[in-house]
Amino acid sequence: MRIGYIGLGNIGKYLAGSLVREGFEVTVHDLNKDAATDLLAAGASWASSPAETAARCDTVITCLPSPEAVAAVVTGENGVLEGWGGRGGTWIDMSTNDPHELQRLAAIASEQGVACLEAPVTGGVHTAASGNITVMVGGDEAVYETHLPAFQAMGGKVFYIGVLGKATVIKVITNMLAFIHLYASGEALMLAKRGGIDLGLAYEVIKASSGNSFVHETESQLILNGSYNINFTMDLARKDLHFAYEMGREFGVPLELAGLVEQIFARARAEYGGDAFSPMVCKLLEDACGTDLRAPGFPCELEPV
Repeated sequence: MRIGYIGLGNIGKYLAGSLVREGFEVTVHDLNKDAATDLLAAGASWASSPAETAARCDTVITCLPSPEAVAAVVTGENGVLEGWGGRGGTWIDMSTNDPHELQRLAAIASEQGVACLEAPVTGGVHTAASGNITVMVGGDEAVYETHLPAFQAMGGKVFYIGVLGKATVIKVITNMLAFIHLYASGEALMLAKRGGIDLGLAYEVIKASSGNSFVHETESQLILNGSYNINFTMDLARKDLHFAYEMGREFGVPLELAGLVEQIFARARAEYGGDAFSPMVCKLLEDACGTDLRAPGFPCELEPV
């Protein structure tokens, strides 16, 4: 199986790296060739465009920041479908995409004999780096089974969710929960600080309590360090929260808490910029209270696990 990987951002470069490490023949492409330096040194090949990537591969994976970017890479000029030229292949989108846009693109691909899977991931950059990220796959089950070795190379846990679009729904749900937990963790830490509790001790007690969460165990460390560096931006958080809001409207679910958190993230984006790391949403609390949330001994980035 010759695999093309397009989009070597904070997550994509590690997912592509896992494929290379596990012995797959991988061709990579990104707008920034420098992002591929380590992959090329490890044995990947470079393609100058999405079309060239497809021409050299049976399967092409995209991992891109927006639905617009995915559409341009797949169906645009010099794109993936143009590269295949009607000979067929499999396109796998590992982006967090809009499910309706994904289905629209999949229909266009199908007309040219191209199968489509979605495979968004969750767990953070530090789990992608070690090949232990969680992968959620939607689409034709037979195509999924064919590509299962590749998914297992990239992820520690792989779930088949169902027909195309369903994996995106559960991915958006997991991100919605993560952002709610993130701001709640910030509020909890601020209560501890104002209540005279050592923040390092507060972190450990919460971690060992019924109030613990994956987000507290990971992102709270970066808040306490002051780097906030989770390698995930405010813009991406806003995109995912908006997807959740749209799903709530479509499915008739009043997402009151998620809606409030979306507004808080909107304020944080306005204050710190779209490229700011998403845990900086908790800096709103620090600024409002005139109190920082710092404790010694916490890392500036999470180690691969």
